[in-house]
This record gives sequence, structure tokens and C-alpha cells, in this order.
Amino acid sequence: MRIGISISSSYRVEDPRLGARFMIERARVARQADLDSLFVGDHHVTASPYYQNTPMLGRLLAEWHNKPAGALYLLPLWHPVLLAEQIATLAAITPGRFIMQCGLGWEPHQSAGMGVDIKQRAAMFEASLEVMQRLWAGETVSENRFWNIQDAHIAPLPAQSIEVWVGSGAPAALHRTARMAEGWLASPSLDRATAAHQLNQYRQACAEFDRKPRAIAIRRDIFIGDNHSEAQSFKQRMIAKGYRGFAEEAILAGTVETVAAEFAALAELGFTDIVVRNMASDQSAALATIERLAQVKQVLEL
Repeated sequence: MRIGISISSSYRVEDPRLGARFMIERARVARQADLDSLFVGDHHVTASPYYQNTPMLGRLLAEWHNKPAGALYLLPLWHPVLLAEQIATLAAITPGRFIMQCGLGWEPHQSAGMGVDIKQRAAMFEASLEVMQRLWAGETVSENRFWNIQDAHIAPLPAQSIEVWVGSGAPAALHRTARMAEGWLASPSLDRATAAHQLNQYRQACAEFDRKPRAIAIRRDIFIGDNHSEAQSFKQRMIAKGYRGFAEEAILAGTVETVAAEFAALAELGFTDIVVRNMASDQSAALATIERLAQVKQVLEL
């Protein structure tokens, strides 16, 4: 079981430099906690400050070590040649393996703001990923369905292959993941039963394509309290707010021991990686949760 972190990129701050500083601090503490991977997310045309993934990850890598790092990219919102170049450069910065998490994106205002037909997103996703994988392999690529790409090639090439995880849940999307990627990233909103069901579907799809995944990951939004009372009080506030529309079971707030037990249960289902994200917006509470993940790892290793 590997425990990674997706550093929150959205901060309601008056001084935009403060949100960036918060991200840097969280990455530094994640390294001190010896977490196994580091990621940032991807959103565009947002109402509140959202720190963009490529430049922000470049800065966070200065705080990281040689364990895997990467970012989420909503592929239909990006030009594939530009993104292939940016990821190859990020891969040159980090001494560890680079993991590209990717998805379709589902919010209409993001697609509209980026000038993308949301009805074409599945086809654009596949075309984009194919273009990037070919560019990373050193090929010269043309693509005329969506971007009018003519004889494109990139340099530098990644020193080691870019590992691709796809976030998906629908049966057709799970088949696409098994066919095109090295790993699957399950939604953080899933309760355990639904996660197990989708995992079984993904494994069946992998068997159809004779693929053995390198990672079977799930994201969990978490809060680790100093004691049971603090954790339960936080969880009840999140439930009352209807946190992101998540199933109550998916809102993971507890002590070191209860969080470790939930992680162990997910490992028992077959998940190889848990990627956490802080629920607490308060910086000191978020840092405390990251620090306590080191204790969670110790409990799991006993």
C-alpha cells in the first residue's frame, strides 16, 4: 500500500502569493512524512484562485524527493503537443517517475471557457493521449481531427516512460482505461462497495486486453484528528455541509488508527495506492493531517 497526496490547488486568499506558499509548505511536510507520491490537480476558468498545475508542480518538485510525482490533466482542455512538451520537461526536473493522472472533465463552463465542445471530449481524450504517447516515444506526429497538427516532434524526450493513470468510473471509461493506460484512479466520492464493484469491472477489462496494471489507485479526502472527538466533530460539519456531494462513508475523518484501518480495508479490496487530499482549509489543520500520515504509514507497516 502506497500513500500519496494531491496538494489542494484552490485557496480563498486576498494575497495570491499566500495560496502558493501554502502549497509549498504542504509539499515540504509531505516529504517529511515520507509520503509515496505527490500530485496537483487541474481546473480552469475558476471563480476563486486556482493555482495552475504545470508551473506550480515545477516549484513543488524543489521540495520533493525521488519518489513519484505528477499532475492531473483534463486532456480535452489541452493542446496535446504543448502538454507533451510540458510533461517531458517536468519529467526532466524530477529524479523519480512522472505520473500523469488524466480525465475527461465534466463541467460545461470549463469546456466552454476553453473553447472545447464537451460532446467531443471522449474522442478528444483518446486522440490527445495517443498523440502524447507517440511524441514521448520520439515519433513525428500528425493529427487532423481536432488540432490540425502537422509533423510535430518534441525534445527533450522523457528519460523514463511517463506512467498514465486515468480517472474513470463508467463501464466504457473503465475499458478505455484498461486499453490505454498503466493505472486506474477511482473517484474520491465512492463508498467502499461501489469502489469494489468498479475495481472488479476494471480488472475484467484489463483481462480482456491482457494488461496488468501498474497501479490501482483511489483518492480519499481526509482529516486526521488528534483524538476521536475532534475527528468526529469535523466529520459531522462536513456531512452537514454536504461535502462535495460525497457518500458519507467516503468522508474520511478519524484518528490515526481509524484512518489506517480504512486504508487497510481498501488495500484488502486490491487498491495499491491511496492518494489523499486535505478536507481542512485551515493551513495548520491541513499540515497536522499530513504529519499524522507518517503515523498512519507506521501503523500499516506493523
